Amino acid sequence: MYSRILVPIDPSHGEVGARLVEIAKKLIDAEGEITLLSVIEPVPSYISGYIREESFQERLKANRDEALAHLKGMLTAAGVTGHTMIDEGSPSAEILRIAEKMKADAIILGSHRPDFRDYLIGSTAARIVRHAQCTVVVERSMQIDL
Repeated sequence: MYSRILVPIDPSHGEVGARLVEIAKKLIDAEGEITLLSVIEPVPSYISGYIREESFQERLKANRDEALAHLKGMLTAAGVTGHTMIDEGSPSAEILRIAEKMKADAIILGSHRPDFRDYLIGSTAARIVRHAQCTVVVERSMQIDL
């Protein structure tokens, strides 16, 4: 089916990531590659001004290490080999950039059920569906309390 699948995962969304990995596992070719990605949004400048730089950098590194370990654990739990990545920036922009860079032929991501605000500003999933240069599979059964 697909030879390079990118699976963006927000570690704070619990078992959703495991479901996304299972979908990827079903859609990947025998010789294909699955890459799990977590994007950390930058801290807004109006908040970072109140944080000591040293403690902020230490916490950021700890968060990155935790997220990377979580992604690796998900691959292991699913019984698949693959790659893990942590990136920083706007989630939709970074997901699209990395998908293009790795020449992904599919992106598998989760999305909450849309509500009124999504029609005004758009969700990450909606932006990716509109702008991706490859197949996008959206897993919609996830329940996220926002």
